[in-house]
Amino acid sequence: MVKKPVVINAFKWTGDKTQVEDPIWINEAVVTGEVWFENFGTPEVVMCIKTLEGVMKAQRGDYIIMGVAEEIYPCKPNIFEATYEAVAE
Repeated sequence: MVKKPVVINAFKWTGDKTQVEDPIWINEAVVTGEVWFENFGTPEVVMCIKTLEGVMKAQRGDYIIMGVAEEIYPCKPNIFEATYEAVAE
């Protein structure tokens, strides 16, 4: 079997307070409580994400993905870059 190709939404999370390229869907997830931050405003900030498997924590530089079922989860940069490629809009 081969995995079906799917288009996902994703962005690289810097952990900076001034990050301006956050997509609307991650901001909405913060408002609903699906996503929150620990140690906000410090170098040790992490993004906490509620998933079906429990709470996952993203570190600075991780990619944050919204999958086909609108689930949100983090992905390490090396895995993301080996798995995904950009598509034309």
